[in-house]
Amino acid sequence: MQIGPHILRNNVFVAPMAGVTDRPFRQLCKELGAGYAVSEMAAANPRVWASEKSARRTDHTGEMEPKAVQIAGSDPQELADCARFNVDKGAQIIDINMGCPVKKVCNNWCGSALLQFEDVVERILHAVVAAVDVPVTLKFRTGWNRENKNALRIARIAEQAGIQMLTLHGRTRADGYTGNAEYDTIAAVKASVGIPVVANGDITTPEKARFVLDKTGADAVMIGRAAQGRPWIFREIDHFLRTGEHLPAPLVAEVRELMDEHLRAHYAFYGEYLGVRTARKHIGWYVRDLEGGEAFRQEMNRLESTTEQLRAVDSFFESQWKYGERLQYRLAEEMLAA
Repeated sequence: MQIGPHILRNNVFVAPMAGVTDRPFRQLCKELGAGYAVSEMAAANPRVWASEKSARRTDHTGEMEPKAVQIAGSDPQELADCARFNVDKGAQIIDINMGCPVKKVCNNWCGSALLQFEDVVERILHAVVAAVDVPVTLKFRTGWNRENKNALRIARIAEQAGIQMLTLHGRTRADGYTGNAEYDTIAAVKASVGIPVVANGDITTPEKARFVLDKTGADAVMIGRAAQGRPWIFREIDHFLRTGEHLPAPLVAEVRELMDEHLRAHYAFYGEYLGVRTARKHIGWYVRDLEGGEAFRQEMNRLESTTEQLRAVDSFFESQWKYGERLQYRLAEEMLAA
């Protein structure tokens, strides 16, 4: 798998997710087998470029290459300027967001709202491609709503503009994250263009990744929500795609160490006050399917210091040893079904 001059180690990617795929999480996913990761979306509006939040979103210090930044906006010139700004800061790939379905983004005519205006899409893509000398990619959806699907036209516009890779989430903007992903549409897009196409949506297991690649003919899969709390899913999927075999569940000791690594990097990135609060969602995702996870999450959310969080997480994973040396997600699932 290749994007411009960048040869990727596999075709299992991390989806950009606002509030999730910060630098510490992206780096951890790459260490655990992801072949590629894209930053949280950075706003094209130049008034926010200097803000602390925007600076964190585009901070790639020490991250494995290639370093990819996703940009979002509706004005072609602002997006072109934003692309140049981020390339000057070290971005090696620019990804344009036309897939976000969130209301506050779409209400500003950004994200997937742009799919209603194909002429604007064309101007944006040409402007950004012309503005930088690095590969430009596009993430988009199948259309604005079920009655207005235009993924095929958007894909052709993108290819003609010089976009070097397409990532298609198999839902419309109106679908949000409900219903089933439209793999037939992804297959049609792949068949209609000559550039790499990445399939995104509902890929939660190694078997599902294999199914989606076979069904769509896509060049790669992109994993989003399924990676929250389970960043080792990338090595599991990559191993299965290469060998047809499953890796065993991770060792309790390994996850305990990974969480310690992730949390310390997270605190260093955000600082004590913000770090504790933004780490809560990550910790909750790690433990949600484990025995005692929900009770622990509620208790952990009351902790106010990094030291307390680290100690509590260590203690929780110490308690998991009684179920075996490997994580036992099945125990929690059986209890819920009972």
